Amino acid sequence: MKKLLLFPLCLLFIFCQQEKKTVPVAEPKKAKKFEMYQMSEMSALMEQMYVDNKRLAERIKKGDTIGEFPNHFLNIHKAVMTDDKENDAFFKEQAAIFIKAQQLIYEDPKNAKTHFNEGVSACVNCHQVKCQGPIPRIKKLYID
Repeated sequence: MKKLLLFPLCLLFIFCQQEKKTVPVAEPKKAKKFEMYQMSEMSALMEQMYVDNKRLAERIKKGDTIGEFPNHFLNIHKAVMTDDKENDAFFKEQAAIFIKAQQLIYEDPKNAKTHFNEGVSACVNCHQVKCQGPIPRIKKLYID
């Protein structure tokens, strides 16, 4: 009987003496500092012009009244860009073409569709040289 008790006690003693293996736990990753993207004045202006022109295109398609020229478009000449070097002669020329086309929409509403598409083309032409990213979005403004 002593042997029967001695055997399980020996086993218990042996198993209690074994070294426990631990799996290393990875240290939690440090959270990256979140930084909010800050649009330049020009980016914000272009976003606003896009929204305004999208609404204008719908009015032209429906044959509604055009309204008045949005004077904030004129800020294209003085808005601060992300990179000041981009505000060169080419940009200024394209901006002038865009503004003239936009003004003609309001001055000559009978040909609003043509003037509107000329303004969109000025945007596309400039973005082909300066920043290609928004071109597909801009092209959606064209009126068929």
